[in-house]
Amino acid sequence: MLIRFLCRVATLVVLSIGSVAVAAAPVPPLVLAAASLQESMNAAADSWAARGHPRPVVSFAGSSALARQIEAGARADLFVSADEGWMNEVAARKLIVPSSRATFLGNRLVIVAPVHSRMRAPAGGPPLARFLAGGPLAMADASVPAGKYGREALTKLGVLAAVQPHIVSAENVRATLALVERGAAPLGIVYATDARASLKVRIAGVFPERTHPPITYPIARLASSSNLEGEGFRRFLLSAAGKAIFVRYGFSVK
Repeated sequence: MLIRFLCRVATLVVLSIGSVAVAAAPVPPLVLAAASLQESMNAAADSWAARGHPRPVVSFAGSSALARQIEAGARADLFVSADEGWMNEVAARKLIVPSSRATFLGNRLVIVAPVHSRMRAPAGGPPLARFLAGGPLAMADASVPAGKYGREALTKLGVLAAVQPHIVSAENVRATLALVERGAAPLGIVYATDARASLKVRIAGVFPERTHPPITYPIARLASSSNLEGEGFRRFLLSAAGKAIFVRYGFSVK
C-alpha cells in the first residue's frame, strides 16, 4: 500500500512539474506591422527565432488599419507604423508604452513602372503632370502613409490637380504595387523598398525628399502587452543586428 501511495505521489509531482513547464513556455509575440515591411520583418522574425525564441507572429496591413485594430482592442504586443501620425494617434489614446517608442527606419518615395517599360519620370511641372496623367496612377489610399506622402509630394510639385482624376486608390502600398505588377496601372507610387522587393517593376522616378515629410517607421510596445518576448523582440529590432536586416532590404536606419 505504501509503495502504491508513493507511486501515486510521484506521478502527481511529475504531472505538476509538466504543467508548470507548459505554463512557463514563452509565448510568440504578435506584431502589427506596416505592409511595406513584409520581407524585412519576416526576415527579422526568422533571425529572432534562430536565436532560440518563439518566432513572432506578424500581421501586415496599412498603418491606418492597424491603428484602428489597436483602438478597437486588438490583442497584440508591438506596433510598427510607416509614419509618425498613426503612432501619435494610438499614443494619444494611451494605447502604447511611451518609453518603448522609437523611430528606427527610413524610406524613399518612388514612381514605379512595369519592369520592361522604358518610361522615365520628368523632374516636375507640366511634363511630370502629363507623364503621371497618361493613364491610371496607382496610389495607396489617402489614409495610408504611402498615400499621404504621395499626395503631399504631388501637391508640392504642383501636379496633384492634373493627376487626381487618374488616381486609382489601393488599400495599402503593397496593393498599389500589385496593380502595377498585374498591368492594371502603368505607373504607381510606392516606397523604394517595395520596388526593390518586386521583380515585376522598375523605378521610373524618385521624389525629392523636400517634397514630403521624412518617411520614418516608429515602433512601440502596446500598453496591454505583458509578453516578455514582445519586449525582447522590440529590443532586437532596435539593435545593430536587427537594423542590419532592414538595411539589406533597402531601408535606411535611424
